[in-house]
Amino acid sequence: SSCQQRLSYTTLSDLALALLDGTVFEIVQGLLEIQHLTEKNLYSQRLQLHSEHRGMKQELFHRHKEAQQCCRPHNLPLLRAAQQREMEAVEQRIREEQRMMDEKIVLELDQKVIDQQSTLEKAGVSGFYITTNPQELTLQMNLLELIRKLQQKEAEAKKAFP
Repeated sequence: SSCQQRLSYTTLSDLALALLDGTVFEIVQGLLEIQHLTEKNLYSQRLQLHSEHRGMKQELFHRHKEAQQCCRPHNLPLLRAAQQREMEAVEQRIREEQRMMDEKIVLELDQKVIDQQSTLEKAGVSGFYITTNPQELTLQMNLLELIRKLQQKEAEAKKAFP
């Protein structure tokens, strides 16, 4: 409801005019497909990193186990302490790499939002411009949802009345 209050009749009228020829629907559909591909790619990269980390930890665990089996009993406490430090260092490296990957993902998704805003602004879609203001982003997301619903209604109407 707060978004409805912020939408002027002029904005809605301009939006309706922009939607008349169907070009905006095609643009939004294209942006949605690009976003989904980007999200799948980023998710795949994150899974790959997770898999590499899991393999790294398993390899280290096996190395440690072999070393303990070959170790003389009186050296075992020293070996275990050294292995504990090594494991902690690997865990720290993994946390850092995951944090860096997550930051990369957030930055890439933020860039996608900027690209989408820019594309829609250039297409003359009322209400779209580059912003990081959370309220404006929410408004733009609601406008996109409205456009998608109108697009679905139009597609249903075309099926019903060919």
